[in-house]
Amino acid sequence: MDLSITNKTKTVTGSIAPGKVLRKEPVTAQRPLRITIITVTYNSSHTIADTLESVKAQQYENIEHIVVDGASTDNTIDIVRSYEHVSKYISEKDMGLYDAMNKGVQLATGDIIGILNSDDVYAHPHVLSHVAEIFTREQTDTLYGDLDFVDPDNLDKVVRSWRSGKFSRSNFHFGWMPPHPTFFVRREVYEQTGLFNLSLRSAADYELMLRILFKHQYKTSYLKEVLVKMRVGGMSNGSWRKRLKANIEDRMAWKMNDLRPYFFTLYMKPMRKLFQFVAPYLRPAHRSQIS
Repeated sequence: MDLSITNKTKTVTGSIAPGKVLRKEPVTAQRPLRITIITVTYNSSHTIADTLESVKAQQYENIEHIVVDGASTDNTIDIVRSYEHVSKYISEKDMGLYDAMNKGVQLATGDIIGILNSDDVYAHPHVLSHVAEIFTREQTDTLYGDLDFVDPDNLDKVVRSWRSGKFSRSNFHFGWMPPHPTFFVRREVYEQTGLFNLSLRSAADYELMLRILFKHQYKTSYLKEVLVKMRVGGMSNGSWRKRLKANIEDRMAWKMNDLRPYFFTLYMKPMRKLFQFVAPYLRPAHRSQIS
């Protein structure tokens, strides 16, 4: 595919083969980990500024922010252009959300890759500093944290709380998964295990994490704090009808990896969401585990 890549200084055109991922430079003691944040947009003019502001506000010095736009017809790209911290952006038609995410991963040059949706925000200015510290201290391959679902018009009003808990590989059999917007991955893991599977419409993120954490058993760390605020709604967390369709794809995710869930595994996954509605009333807000 031919991608026109726009950054602060120039526009270049390159050819990136599907499934090919750019190689990263080695991390040295003199250079902090570089974190690439990928934001996918399409007609996101009402929310994208909040997302961009939350990345701009991060108190971490080595961030690459890539925006992949699906040829928006509103002023999304005008807003993106107004933020100088955005390292690269492209705007062209794509085959959907996960195709756009794959483009972002292919363009990434960071050591660590995270994905922040165009209507989500980081919970505080030190999220990426904490993420980098855990990756460095624990030499982990991946990391995840907690997430709050918030009112679309009031990002301080928590509607649901997703508290991930400590990792155990067996948890996947009981419907567990980490919140994808809090999932950070070393770039070489994508190189070794592949990108998002485009045959899935709403569960490609679940399949990716199942593949990385359960099938290939890469090391992961749990950062026990809220990393992301997500506006309620979205492709797979809206209606129960959408959830049913996503559940069918969840079953496909196991099958395409030659894995066998328990008979109740995929029933447990949506049931876990019920607890998210009462969690804000049962648990106090997390304090960061980073001192």
